[in-house]
Amino acid sequence: MVEFRIDRRSGMATYLQIVQQVKQALRMGILVEGDRLPTAAQVAASTRVNPNTTLKAYRELEREGLVEPRPGVGTFVSQSLARPPSEDGARLTAELVAWMDDARATGMEREDVRALLDATLEERFPPP
Repeated sequence: MVEFRIDRRSGMATYLQIVQQVKQALRMGILVEGDRLPTAAQVAASTRVNPNTTLKAYRELEREGLVEPRPGVGTFVSQSLARPPSEDGARLTAELVAWMDDARATGMEREDVRALLDATLEERFPPP
C-alpha cells in the first residue's frame, strides 16, 4: 500500500503530488497491476487533503490509463510502469546509494541533494 506524503511548501499542486507518488510506486514495483489504491477518505484521513483532491488525482491517473475505478469497490492499478530487474539496474542502484552516503558524509542535507539531483536530471534528461 502506498502512503502519500504531501509537501505543502513544494509549490506543486497537491493532486499532482499524489499522481507523481503513484507513478513512482508503479515504477518501483511497489504497486502492481490489480492493486487497490487507498480510498479518497483514507488519503484524506492520513494527509489532511480534501477527498476531492485525491479524486482529481485518481481521474488524472485514469486518463493516463494507469488505474481504473470500479464503482462501489475502489480504484485499481490497471498498468505497471516497472521495468524488469536487471544487472545494470542493480549496479546503478548500488552506485546511487554509495553516492547518497557520500553526500550525507560531506554534510549535504536532503534538500541540497534534491536540488542537485533535480538540476542534473534537467540537464541530462531534458523534458520532451
